[in-house]
Amino acid sequence: MSELWVERHRPRSVSEMKGQRAVVDRLSAYSESKTFPHLMFAGPPGTGKTTAALALTRDVFGDGFRSNLLEMNASDERKLESIRTKVKQFARTAPMPGTSFKVIFLDEADALTSDAQGALRRIMEQFAETCRFILSCNYSSKIVEAIQSRCAVFRFRPLDKEKVLEKVMEVANSEGVNLEDEAARAIADVSLGDLRKAITSLQVAASLDPHVTRDLVYETTATAPPEELHGFFLACKEDGFQPARRRMRGILDRFGLAGTDLVNQLHRELSSVTFLDEVQKLAVTEAMAECDFRMVEGGGEALQLDAMAARICGMLSD
Repeated sequence: MSELWVERHRPRSVSEMKGQRAVVDRLSAYSESKTFPHLMFAGPPGTGKTTAALALTRDVFGDGFRSNLLEMNASDERKLESIRTKVKQFARTAPMPGTSFKVIFLDEADALTSDAQGALRRIMEQFAETCRFILSCNYSSKIVEAIQSRCAVFRFRPLDKEKVLEKVMEVANSEGVNLEDEAARAIADVSLGDLRKAITSLQVAASLDPHVTRDLVYETTATAPPEELHGFFLACKEDGFQPARRRMRGILDRFGLAGTDLVNQLHRELSSVTFLDEVQKLAVTEAMAECDFRMVEGGGEALQLDAMAARICGMLSD
């Protein structure tokens, strides 16, 4: 594991990006024209925001793009002072010969304080001729309207399972990993549209055994397989509290899950459970939501999970 596979297989050009068809088409037009306005990339983690920013600047400036780019993680340098000093100093200097502007890439810009965002707005105005900003964030609502209105906004969505599966198989072939089809599907399932998580999961599993199986994937990602979660619901419905509780404890111990992880995974699988009707699923969802809230608020994990199991057993055995 000398090098992260996520970095090794990161697309170098906008045209190489997987999924996000609408975004790629618009960014390709910018890379061909060799210029673009201020940009804002919004969406969940692992969907290609940082990759898109670096690929676009590489397409515009060529392989020496780093000398014309300031890359900052705004969650590390979120205060007003960082924006006033580091960003302003870079914005003031002239672009590299042969280029008409420089790029400042602020990753996780939604972590910037409101004062820092105010200062950023002024810098975007002052240096618009020689500087372009690319902001990436998980939640665009945390960026002030004045900045949003100065940017072309791109929405990144979680990747389709097919796209994740395709990329995972491509990386496995490139790295010489013997990846079973079921294991590849398991990686696509546990990644939830996050391609970075999918590739990292593959690398972690392959570091233990170059022959990657479905069981190994679930074991290394701390995720319970669907059949185990379905078994818990079935035990609640047919066997009663003590067998359901034992099954729940077995899942927690075997896969090393925290209480909130288990509740979230049960919630995701609930929709695919065929032996419960819609009314029962609504009631179970409510019980899981209350358990999750109580654990987050500081309730004892073991007691809250037992209470949830008891409540679900009571609902489903009626």
